[in-house]
Amino acid sequence: MSSIKLERSGMRSSRVVVAAALAASMAVLAGCANDTASSSVYSYGQAQREQVVRTGTVESVRQVTIQRDKSSGAGVLAGGALGGVAGSTIGGGTGNVLATIGGGILGAVAGNAVENQVGKTRGLEITVRLDNGETRVIAQAADVAISAGQRVRLISGNGPTRVVPM
Repeated sequence: MSSIKLERSGMRSSRVVVAAALAASMAVLAGCANDTASSSVYSYGQAQREQVVRTGTVESVRQVTIQRDKSSGAGVLAGGALGGVAGSTIGGGTGNVLATIGGGILGAVAGNAVENQVGKTRGLEITVRLDNGETRVIAQAADVAISAGQRVRLISGNGPTRVVPM
């Protein structure tokens, strides 16, 4: 009888180790996804490419939230794994199975919510009157101070358009 308890205890601890390793690897992979809306960050493919520069004056600036387009799924996987592991420590028999499933579901929901919050960035919607009279609106991360009346450059070509102070 005691060998069965030890065997179950060993199985439970190995599940904990596997789930923790899975959650850690998902967190590392999620950290590798480096989408940015910053005017100061160029991807490797955008470097050393000629771009068009237009000048203008900022007419207005509005605070916005920039939300990542799609989830990587890492939050759901890591949350589900951790929730399942936590649930597996509750009860025994059928109750243990139900707690494991319930923990996995609740963990996945919580992990998805966390990932969605992490995928949000404070941004600016910047309306610029170009020197040629045209008006452009660009949303970008709020990492560079831009204000109404300020002279700016719009840098575009082969990717996003950036608004940078002159």
